[in-house]
Amino acid sequence: MPKMTNPMIVGRRIALLPREIEKSLINQGRIMAALNRRERFDDLSDYEFQVFSQWGEDGIIQHLVEAMPGIPRQFIEFGVESFTECNSRFLMMKDGWSGFIIDGSEKHVADIQSRHWYWQHDLTAHCAFIDKDNIASLLDKSGFFPEPGILSVDIDGVDWFVLEALGAWKPWIVIVEYNGLFGPEAPVSVPYDPAFVRHQKHYSGLYWGASLAAFDTLLAPRGYRLAGTNRAGSNAFFVRTDKVQGHVPSPTREQACRPVIFRDVRDEQGKLQFINQRERARVIADMPLVNTVTGATLAMRDLNLG
Repeated sequence: MPKMTNPMIVGRRIALLPREIEKSLINQGRIMAALNRRERFDDLSDYEFQVFSQWGEDGIIQHLVEAMPGIPRQFIEFGVESFTECNSRFLMMKDGWSGFIIDGSEKHVADIQSRHWYWQHDLTAHCAFIDKDNIASLLDKSGFFPEPGILSVDIDGVDWFVLEALGAWKPWIVIVEYNGLFGPEAPVSVPYDPAFVRHQKHYSGLYWGASLAAFDTLLAPRGYRLAGTNRAGSNAFFVRTDKVQGHVPSPTREQACRPVIFRDVRDEQGKLQFINQRERARVIADMPLVNTVTGATLAMRDLNLG
């Protein structure tokens, strides 16, 4: 006769399974990080591996941190949703970094605060809808000195204007989500709107954010240089030139700017449309942009991207 198992014990083991999976993922990430230390790649995306990041950002971040000895072990990240898939969680759980994260959803923040890793680590989750006028005061709530190790900005909207308002903050590494549809050359952004919501501005979800060139022209005068982008064509990485000691690539914008590989485009009825980059640009051809250097207004089609 088979031995009976206590249902409570079984239930507890099932409940602990996600934590065991986390431990396994983190240990695999440690191995990948150690292997990357042996390499010297000239394309930042070659350092990619994924633990908790959406794409390969975990590996890229590990490499950049290794190349900047003495980096403050603090991160700030915007637009984290439930913090399940984000740029800084691996740093927190593997390396013990302290964090301050912001999301506009009370539901997301409550979910974060209910997780076991919230009390196990030095993490503060704050609920707020970010704009250029409140971001500096929001970051003051972190209690961090304004030179944290990492600032990661991903709010799917007026990211450039929010980052522009943080001139007093000097993180060692800045990670931004750029819109590859805007091409590598023109420094452009969607016009500023403090209430910007991506899918409300345009049904496709394609109209948001700023170009790689817009972020580069903003950050270069502040002492940063472009280190590269991820292979998915979504995130760009900038490093403070006065803090880099190890090998960090230094591509041009044209070399770094990649076409977006994911195709989550919606039609007017909300149905997914799997179309290529050129067709996506045509969908938002009439939408307005602003040149972040001159302030001039233009339409997406004026970029002449083909």
